[in-house]
Amino acid sequence: MKYEKLFKLMKEKGLTTYKIRTEKIISQSTLQKLREGKAVSTDSISALCKILDCQPGDIMEYTPDN
Repeated sequence: MKYEKLFKLMKEKGLTTYKIRTEKIISQSTLQKLREGKAVSTDSISALCKILDCQPGDIMEYTPDN
């Protein structure tokens, strides 16, 4: 999975990683997994979609393994 869309949308909407951590939207470890393109729970995706008012496809993109 790629999450470049997430970080772009966060920037557009003014949502910082600091705010994500302090408001406990998702954990620091989950945030790091997103940065690394690793798997995260649907609960985490749901929390991000709620705060960003978007759909999962707006923040992540599937790319097949090479």
